[in-house]
Amino acid sequence: MEQVSPTRMELLQKKAQITLAEQGKDLLKQKRDALLIEFMSVIDETLRLSSLLEKATTNAQYSLAVAEAVDGAVMVKSASFATKGEVTVNISGSHIMGIPIPVVKKKKSHIRSALSRGYSITGVSSRIDETAENFEKIVDVLIDSADIETRLKRLGEEIQKTNRRVNALEHIVVPDLKAQVSYIKMTLEERAREDLFRLKKVKKALEKKKAERI
Repeated sequence: MEQVSPTRMELLQKKAQITLAEQGKDLLKQKRDALLIEFMSVIDETLRLSSLLEKATTNAQYSLAVAEAVDGAVMVKSASFATKGEVTVNISGSHIMGIPIPVVKKKKSHIRSALSRGYSITGVSSRIDETAENFEKIVDVLIDSADIETRLKRLGEEIQKTNRRVNALEHIVVPDLKAQVSYIKMTLEERAREDLFRLKKVKKALEKKKAERI
């Protein structure tokens, strides 16, 4: 326990600190509960995108295997070199319960038409077109996943931080303040008993002197 001055003023201050700490703890619990609700909804979206990414990856790998088997690996590789492009995203920010959250969004869908992929549409098969489209779908899902996973991570960090503060108030700060209040009360009560005892002794001494003079 930290050193405290066992005075009535200190007692009032410690009681006020307990009230403030209890109020802070309640507010933090409300914030934590609200963040948990948001966190659970984000988890649902994360699971949905994870399933979508798994499906898109499986489809892309299958179509790639078919294209390489029928059209040849050299043809597929040649088409892939010709269809290189840029992945563009918008990065901004939002707030959830006052917490800054990065937002990553694609500027547009990265699924392109066969004419805009860079290779000659007469020089490749529909299998290669399908493979290209399936891999472009993966890019779109990855960007969506990056956004939602960033949000999930930020919310998780804030929930942990808030929970640590709640636990500190609930299990350390408030109990310590209450212990200090108990110590001050005990000390003040002991002083009051000592003062009362001294007053009684003084009263008896005065009464004795008065009796002797009579």
